[in-house]
Amino acid sequence: MNIPLASSSIPPLAANPPAAKPVLTRDAAKNEKAARDFEAMLLTPLLDALQKTFAGASEDAKTPGASDYRQMGSAALAQSIAAQGGIGIAKLVLDHLQPPKVPGGGGTGV
Repeated sequence: MNIPLASSSIPPLAANPPAAKPVLTRDAAKNEKAARDFEAMLLTPLLDALQKTFAGASEDAKTPGASDYRQMGSAALAQSIAAQGGIGIAKLVLDHLQPPKVPGGGGTGV
């Protein structure tokens, strides 16, 4: 049995299926997290060196585990700074991960 269907009752197929969109969003989120983590890794030694410079030679610095505790504090501060936008390193990394913009483009050229 053939049932005629009106062309308006069948929605057109999308160029990108809806299932592909969350994958791109997930990849973008992964890239953003990786870029921020990378920036935090670069900021940690900088902040640690600054903290050593301004802390001076106190008795607390000689306490066992003080350097580990200071390093954890520097890492936490670096993560927080990077999460709030940092100093721009994460943005540079994310810009580099974007596909190149082709002038006049959209065509595949094949």
